Amino acid sequence: MLKALSALQIQSPRSCQSDGVNKETLQHEVEELTQKDLTLDQEIAQLLAEGYSLEELEKHISLLHEYNDIKDTGQMLLGKLATIRGVTTKELYPKFDLELTD
Repeated sequence: MLKALSALQIQSPRSCQSDGVNKETLQHEVEELTQKDLTLDQEIAQLLAEGYSLEELEKHISLLHEYNDIKDTGQMLLGKLATIRGVTTKELYPKFDLELTD
C-alpha cells in the first residue's frame, strides 16, 4: 500500500504554480503591505502630533471593540425576538425607540 501511495506523486497546489506568477503575486502583496504600514505610521504620527497618546488610542480602540461586541449581541437578540414574533428586525426598532441607523 505504501508503495502504491508513493507512486502517485501528488503535487501540492504550490508546486503546481508557476514560480514567476507566485513571485509576482508575493511581491505585489509585499508592496501593498509596505504601503499600508507607511500609511498607518503616518496616521499614528499625525495623531501623536495632535496630542493623542498611544495609551489613549489603545484604550479608545479597546472601548470600540467592547461597544461593537455589545451592539452585535443586541442585534442578535433583536433578530431572535423578531423571529419569535414573526416580524422583521426593522419592525422592532420603533417598538424599542431605536433608529434604523443605530
